[in-house]
Amino acid sequence: MSLPEKLTIFRAEFRPFPKHPTFAIIFGKALKKDTNIFVQFLMTLFGLYALTIMILSFFVVMPCYVVIFSFMPKSKAPFQAHKISRFWAKLLFTCFFIKVDIKGMEFIKPDMAYVFVCNHRSQMDIPLFARASINTFRFLAKIEVTKIPLIGYVVKRLYITVDRKSKDDRAKSFIKMQDSLLKEKISVVIFPEGTRNRTKETLIDFKDGAFRLAIETKLPVAVLTILNSGEFSPAHKFMQLKPGTIKAIWTEPIPTDKMTMHDLPKLKEEVRQRLLEVLRAPNP
Repeated sequence: MSLPEKLTIFRAEFRPFPKHPTFAIIFGKALKKDTNIFVQFLMTLFGLYALTIMILSFFVVMPCYVVIFSFMPKSKAPFQAHKISRFWAKLLFTCFFIKVDIKGMEFIKPDMAYVFVCNHRSQMDIPLFARASINTFRFLAKIEVTKIPLIGYVVKRLYITVDRKSKDDRAKSFIKMQDSLLKEKISVVIFPEGTRNRTKETLIDFKDGAFRLAIETKLPVAVLTILNSGEFSPAHKFMQLKPGTIKAIWTEPIPTDKMTMHDLPKLKEEVRQRLLEVLRAPNP
């Protein structure tokens, strides 16, 4: 075997660096991919701070929820709990150094029940909705949330849960939403996209549930367009947050009292176009 051939074999067998990428290599690639890596790091630190604040504040408001749900009549408890939720949301945004700019609140009558719908890109959307609505409401929440310690206690009593894998449970949840709207006069909030939009698309496909509910109850659909919450807590970034101003806009509610199920596709498209119009406006 010639000397060049031996050197080639030696180089192949002896590698001063491992085959698998080290932290330095990964970090270098991250730098090339995102030149503003320092800002990303700061957002992560701020996100950890925000998580700490949220946990600490939860132990402040939790006793209030327990007292309300334990001692107040069921007919009054949700309305008082909503006040606690609005206070908690305000406290969180204050501690997060986030201002909330809500326009069009004059369109929403405080003493009326609505089927509320909005786009969904961030974890900030839930406390934002609490600040955006004086009306008492219930979210349609995934049943998995009820398994979270303590938080599950509040969700079971404050919201309507659904097991999406169970057809029977989806039917029961729909009846509960109807009762909430018609019997208790408590609004319902549904994200028509079904989940958080983690794509680059402005909106993902809508589900029928919110629109079917509005038509069957003959109650108006009130649309809240959240403009920029995804910039504050990106869905594809773990535990990141930044201060600033979150903006959202109410538009005039859409009446459904004269609609039938044949109008469902038209109503769904009208809501979609309204959201897109506001989201794409140059200076909303």
